[in-house]
Amino acid sequence: MSSTDITIVVTSFKSDQIIQNCLNSIDRKYNVILVENSQRTDFKKKIEQEYSNIECILTGSNLGYGKANNIGLNNVKTKYALILNPDASLQETTIENFFKAINDVPDFAIMGPYIQEENNKGHENNLNNNNPQEVMNVKGFAMFLNLKEFKEVGFFDENFFIYFEEIDLCKRLINKKKKIYLVPTIKINHRGGQSHNTDINKEMELSRNWHWMWSTFYYHKKYKGFFISFLIILPKLISAVFKTLFYTLTFNKKKKDIYYQRSSGLINSIISNHSWYRPKI
Repeated sequence: MSSTDITIVVTSFKSDQIIQNCLNSIDRKYNVILVENSQRTDFKKKIEQEYSNIECILTGSNLGYGKANNIGLNNVKTKYALILNPDASLQETTIENFFKAINDVPDFAIMGPYIQEENNKGHENNLNNNNPQEVMNVKGFAMFLNLKEFKEVGFFDENFFIYFEEIDLCKRLINKKKKIYLVPTIKINHRGGQSHNTDINKEMELSRNWHWMWSTFYYHKKYKGFFISFLIILPKLISAVFKTLFYTLTFNKKKKDIYYQRSSGLINSIISNHSWYRPKI
């Protein structure tokens, strides 16, 4: 295996404050496709001038995680791809250990790393050994893809804006008898929940609440049908509507706005509206 066998795909949205750590952790012998969810030509120019191994693609608008990653993956020419979040960074042995793991499980569709969350430093690997272990899904912040295994499945469902898209992809792979592994020797640092600049935290929080609820119902409906999915989310809907009213009456605007977004996301998903909400930034 060599550097010409893998391309790293990073999707960003106003991630200037944290993306440098991600990009600096990648050896420049590896090609990187950075998909920026905007039309920021100054960002593209700066990145491509600073990093000779990076091609920055501007989407023109905020398309979301899945659709932007699909753009990146459809531009990959190598056998393998690594999807990496802007708030994640590689360790020195990350890709080397990925290539070693291929010898053990050459038929993989996705490999996921042993998670190195910043807030869990010092915790020991609680897996039984360092051998690849077959699982039903992996977390979306870092996924190694064997691209030939995706020809009949496709990549992410673009109806998801954020949340559940990697769970959905893994489920579709499993349904086609594809194999997904967690590999303890592959380690990637992940800060978690910090993929954007801090000055837009409030709007991103509102967006996350809206899309979490939208995606929750959409995912369940996709596999369980409308009626069962409605029963599953009904308690969440009642709770969100009640709390919206309660915090409106108690003049707690911050919490009222959050639960309003949760109510709105669920209702829009139930009535089959697409995931239209975008952070107002």
